[in-house]
Amino acid sequence: MPTDVKSLIQEGADLTDRALENLIPSLETVPASIHGAMRHSVFAGGKRLRPVLAMQAAATISGSVPRGIERLGAAIEMLHTYSLIHDDLPALDNDDLRRGKPTCHVAFGEAIAILAGDALQTRAFEILAGLDSPPAATVQIIGLIAHAIGTVDGMIGGQVLDIESEHQKPTPELVEAIHRAKTGALIRVSVVTGGVYAGAAADDVARLDTFGRKAGLAFQIVDDVLDMTVDSAHLGKTAGKDLATEKATWPAVYGIEQSQRDAATLIEEAFAALAPYGSRADGLKAVARYLVDRKN
Repeated sequence: MPTDVKSLIQEGADLTDRALENLIPSLETVPASIHGAMRHSVFAGGKRLRPVLAMQAAATISGSVPRGIERLGAAIEMLHTYSLIHDDLPALDNDDLRRGKPTCHVAFGEAIAILAGDALQTRAFEILAGLDSPPAATVQIIGLIAHAIGTVDGMIGGQVLDIESEHQKPTPELVEAIHRAKTGALIRVSVVTGGVYAGAAADDVARLDTFGRKAGLAFQIVDDVLDMTVDSAHLGKTAGKDLATEKATWPAVYGIEQSQRDAATLIEEAFAALAPYGSRADGLKAVARYLVDRKN
């Protein structure tokens, strides 16, 4: 396993991209417009951090990246991309830049963008249903992911809280609830399902869940800080949107310096959950460290 985190992430991203290329219908497949929209957003330059987390969580459990896990990673990336497509729509964040490229609705129109997000979600579950894992593990993975993108402590619920909290004075409790659900839930479930795919037992799942919760919250805190400190060209999306729309963010409650300290503390706490795995967790720790040290 590469010790250099950039190489580790790049290898995982390449593996994921090859799977995505095969799993998403081609531009020649009718109706071509929606497949073009799906591919536009999926291949817009994402880092594939969630699939890489799943792969490294699996390696933490089994000692190596298991065969076929790239399909799990691809499905998770499709779900992540679907959420971005919908989040960028005029009815939500109304953004025209994502990963340095025009957002899906800007490039293809609102109707096709909505349907592209829907299509990525349904295709993801089709792929999950066909994973090369024992039936019980496959069912567990599907249930965990469905819950993580749902309304109770899941991504959609977090998006609702985010929308409804605009222009209100943020509280620590509200900001943490939004972050743990809107962004943290999908990061956490990427870690946990990677472990389940590799044969994690109940105590392994509990440790990975703790790690994922803390790393996911740290990731979003850093994202909040970057929105306030990095320009759009380096960020790859419109900078300053959180402040302009008075979003409930960690820096809005705690300030930038405390937010940076909180993210660092959360990562150290996440690492503590992986202590029983020794060097097998080095890759997962390296990716988590990257999450809080990144500049875009």
